[in-house]
Amino acid sequence: MTPLRRFVYRWFVVPPGAALIRAVWRMARRPRVIGAEHLDAALAMAPSFIPVLWHQHQLFCAKWLLEQHPRVTAGFLISPSVDGEIGAMLVDRFGGVAVRGSSTHTGARALRDYYEALVKRGVSPLITPDGPRGPRFEFKPGAILLAQMSGRPMLPMAYAASRAILFHWDRFVIPLPFARIVIAIGAPRRVPRTLDAAGMRQWQQDMAAELKGQFARAREALRGAD
Repeated sequence: MTPLRRFVYRWFVVPPGAALIRAVWRMARRPRVIGAEHLDAALAMAPSFIPVLWHQHQLFCAKWLLEQHPRVTAGFLISPSVDGEIGAMLVDRFGGVAVRGSSTHTGARALRDYYEALVKRGVSPLITPDGPRGPRFEFKPGAILLAQMSGRPMLPMAYAASRAILFHWDRFVIPLPFARIVIAIGAPRRVPRTLDAAGMRQWQQDMAAELKGQFARAREALRGAD
């Protein structure tokens, strides 16, 4: 990272990106949250936790975690590449913590860095178990392994919008102006310290069903408000 590139990123790339994200957040209506008490339950178990959500639901679940609770420091996995500096600067601007590592190429290192952030720094890192490249709605084992290693609970999250653009491979949800938003939070889930291969597969299936269930709750709440 040269000083010139850092200067360009900081003053000409990151500010418009941050402004665009804030504009999307502000144009949607104030989110309704179902199950907010589960955040307090997670914090009663440990000083940090592992938010888990599908890749498509990052936009407003991240907003809620960044703004919701003074005891929550949200973390985000950012590529260690030079271009990843843009993401790291954006995360810093919104008050989050960047965990530098690639889940695709350096998964073991990312898991170690997540563990240190969780246990030593009190960071609650968002994990998208089907990201960054899919398959969509496939719950990969990383979050479960991290919960098992750290003893921290997973907190399932999802959101739905009354009107939205669905973008890219995962149908990333970008609400249209004045859309109604519902965020659904599930009960925190602690993983046993010992887990065999069959147990891991069962946890993956159960957590995939949990995230799909939270998404269904959010969509049902939207329909109920019509």
